[in-house]
Amino acid sequence: MKYEKNQYSEGVSICTLIIAGMFVYWGLNDLVIKPLIESRDVGWWGFIWLGIGLSIAVSQIAAWLNRSKLRNTVLYEYESNPTATIEEISQKTGITFRDVQAIVLDLKARGLLRGKFSSSTGEMKHVDVTTANPQIEISESKVSYCSNCGTAKVKEASVYCSYCGTKL
Repeated sequence: MKYEKNQYSEGVSICTLIIAGMFVYWGLNDLVIKPLIESRDVGWWGFIWLGIGLSIAVSQIAAWLNRSKLRNTVLYEYESNPTATIEEISQKTGITFRDVQAIVLDLKARGLLRGKFSSSTGEMKHVDVTTANPQIEISESKVSYCSNCGTAKVKEASVYCSYCGTKL
């Protein structure tokens, strides 16, 4: 698996795929459609447009496929060491801290990773899913939120976010 900086959070773009589609259309238009309609020679610029479009599309598809590998890598790290912090996983796998945060939030949203981070140490605490959720009381005047995921800070002495593990 080849990893580049911020590849997970900035890797795939629908706009880029649309641009690739435009280049492929221009290439096929010069190579196939215009020669048939206007009965003229093949426009050799079509090969250039087609090459650019296909290379952009292939790079986007490769980035999309690599995202699942990165998710599996982080998930495996939590399976092997359930109390790992995001910083430890970042150092162990070579994935940037920002990408590990994005992967953890993605895994939690998909329901593949359940648990909370310790607000004092930043370690992941695996908990069983229960039907009864205790209500947490937060004073309205002193509420602060995590800058990464928007979760309310429960304890004033918290150093790490309990949902995403970001250092506050």
